[in-house]
Amino acid sequence: MVSYSKIDFRARIADKVLDTALEADAIVHLKDGRWGAVEVKMGAKEIEKAAGNLKILREKINLDKMKEPSFLMVLTAGEFGYQRDDGVYIVPIGVLRD
Repeated sequence: MVSYSKIDFRARIADKVLDTALEADAIVHLKDGRWGAVEVKMGAKEIEKAAGNLKILREKINLDKMKEPSFLMVLTAGEFGYQRDDGVYIVPIGVLRD
């Protein structure tokens, strides 16, 4: 089995990369240097806050030390997936099955 990515659960991007320490539930690292941040929220009422936190994280990245994220995603227990106007993906956990 070949691994194309690495997922760090409860990952924290180091203070040296961000102006302040922020947290995401998972950071997905691809071997080519691309990466994305994921927040996991099971309630629909939490999606807006999670998306807002991800956008703040994106704004705080020191681009001299790290690339901008390729995606921001909120993983939910909902039924529908979509990309919001601000670019954040809302993804139901059911689509991650085989």
